[in-house]
Formats: sequence, C-alpha cells, structure tokens
Amino acid sequence: MRLRPALATDAPAMGELHILAMRTLTFLPQLHDVEEAQAWMADEILPTHAAWVAEVDGAVVGYIASKDDWIQQLYVHPDRHGQGIGAALLDHVMAIGPPRQLWTFQQSARARGFYESRGFRAEEFTDGQGNEEKTPDVRYLWEG
Repeated sequence: MRLRPALATDAPAMGELHILAMRTLTFLPQLHDVEEAQAWMADEILPTHAAWVAEVDGAVVGYIASKDDWIQQLYVHPDRHGQGIGAALLDHVMAIGPPRQLWTFQQSARARGFYESRGFRAEEFTDGQGNEEKTPDVRYLWEG
C-alpha cells in the first residue's frame, strides 16, 4: 500500500469508492449516484481540502479529506476493510497535529469502534437534522 496526496485525476476513483462505501451503510438513504459523487470530489472536495489516497497495485482503495481541524471524509473500499488502510490514512493525517474532529453516523458501529479505539471521544449526539441524510450522527474529538 502506498499513501500519496490526492490529485484532480483521482476524482473519478474517489467518487466511485465513496458510493461503494456509502452503499454498505444500509441504514442510510442513497441520495447520490457515482457521477454526482465524482463531480463533488472534483468540484468541491479536492479543490478545498487536504486529501490523501491509499493505493494498492495502482488502484485507489481508500481516501481521507480534511480541512482545518476537521476530518471530513474517510472511506475505504468495502473489499479492503480490516487491512489497515483506514488506520494508515487516519494516522497520516493525525500526525499533522491535534485537535481533530469528525462526524460519523450513530448507527455505524464499525466506524465508531474504529475512532474510539484510536482515542476519539464522543462529544455531541444529534438527531441528524444537520446532515444531508437526516440520520442521527455523533461528533468525535481527538485531543492528542
């Protein structure tokens, strides 16, 4: 596995990976298709966030995007869960410096366990009215 800064040319792969990962979260409404996610990556995420991808054999298998002290996105290809890709991406961004915050869905036990095992603390629970999916979420904080 190789970590590298995300490039504009990664937007298609990142958008596709995003949708694949989101579709594993069966409690969420599916609001976007691959093409919309690819455009979002190209037009909104990559130009305004610090983004890194994980590659295996030249294929993007995970990505992380952060802005200021927020981790905005961290997704790993569903076929690659449990292989240390998410941990490597998170560790890379966390090394830049605390504090770090992020949102994840309350129902996402896998994500919550992942963040909690790395020292993130749940700070705020919401009813989801502030997110696009209208699904209850939780804000985590890591202070280092």
